[in-house]
Amino acid sequence: MPWEFRTDVPIYTQLIAQIQQQIVTGQLMPGDRLPSVRDLAAQAGVNPNTMQRALTELERLGLVRSQRTAGRFVTEDEAVIRALKEDLARTQIRDFLAGMAQLGFPLEEIVSLIQKEGENL
Repeated sequence: MPWEFRTDVPIYTQLIAQIQQQIVTGQLMPGDRLPSVRDLAAQAGVNPNTMQRALTELERLGLVRSQRTAGRFVTEDEAVIRALKEDLARTQIRDFLAGMAQLGFPLEEIVSLIQKEGENL
């Protein structure tokens, strides 16, 4: 998995976002065991403390669970994963609509453009 980072956002938040993306797209399946903190940090090219911070936040969000001595696992709760997927989709939609509004498009025209592009798929 290629890890890409921007300089304008803290790395640990980018790690969280990328792991969330892997969960909702099925790259990380429910119940999958995650590599160790050190292995993930090495793969991403980040400090293990930074990766630990990201994984702790994912645990707090309920996307990852720890089992003592066995490691960390992706949640098996499909409702949590579905809610995350919907939240990420809403964020994408809000960002898209804000960008289109900056270009001067009213909502009706945005919907029309989306329908036209959808027909071309």
